[in-house]
Amino acid sequence: MAEDMPGAAEGTSFGTAAYGGEAWSPRTAPHAAEIGTHWAECGIANEWAPLGCVLVSAPGPALAAASNEADRNQLLAPVDLARAADEHARMAQAYRDAGVTVLEVPPSATHPNQMFCADLFVMTPEGAILARPASTVRAGEEVAVAACLAAARVPVLMTLRGEATFEGADLMWLDAHCVLVARGLRTNDAAIAQIAGLLGQMGVETIAVDLPFGTMHLMGMLRILDRDLAVAWPRRTPHAAVVALRARGFRVAFLPDLGEADTNTAMNVVTLGPRRILMPASPAARAFYEGLGVEVTETPTAELRKAAGAVGCLTGVVARARG
Repeated sequence: MAEDMPGAAEGTSFGTAAYGGEAWSPRTAPHAAEIGTHWAECGIANEWAPLGCVLVSAPGPALAAASNEADRNQLLAPVDLARAADEHARMAQAYRDAGVTVLEVPPSATHPNQMFCADLFVMTPEGAILARPASTVRAGEEVAVAACLAAARVPVLMTLRGEATFEGADLMWLDAHCVLVARGLRTNDAAIAQIAGLLGQMGVETIAVDLPFGTMHLMGMLRILDRDLAVAWPRRTPHAAVVALRARGFRVAFLPDLGEADTNTAMNVVTLGPRRILMPASPAARAFYEGLGVEVTETPTAELRKAAGAVGCLTGVVARARG
């Protein structure tokens, strides 16, 4: 009888592989196991493992145009595009010199702040969560980042929905099982709930903390340099964040009084690997970090900082070493 045939039933499609016949080959590997095969090698589960890949976007024509109305466009002062572009290129080369792969989003003709890629997505061990920036000035920047990630075969796991607003610099991995997400100007409760739901499916706990009024991102308050070392801005870093770090065995070193400009510079770093950082040039901040046993590489950002960001803000982290 036809139903007993090992292959297709005569004259029908029943029993063929397309309809679940014996030649059907089920996909049994979970998504996480396909990172590095179908998908590119990507993802992070902490903030200190050796850096493998970053995403950046050079300053574009929109930045020059925005300088005519600097404050409305979220700039601290008018920015010279040529100087800013040169500094950005030198930063990208510093990553390449450190053995890091650099993905590049084309410069924007419409979004002056698109170069601040840390805000536009955040990585999980299984792929990216796209940001949904909180201001109308930055709305839509995430589209260009999504296209770049897709072209690089990096999976996008979530786009924030509804009234959620979230910027990637408000999320930080404490370890493979826990993240901090900061509630404040850029990230709201709706986004935190959506992110916590996704991460919960991965067995990751989300700890929500509150930022002080008048601050921008968690990244500006706290940086993690090794599995047992974090640096924090005193009297600004959320109390709950310090408690969570100490409970997980971190030493939290507080910045000395460097003045606001130098403190902002000191916090705007990217961890290249355990106790290795790339940071804006700052003698005072460099001395502080070296006093902690941290290897420092500097890159100039004097012009870029006029746009209210530097190395940390400019760098979207796509991959760190696993294990």
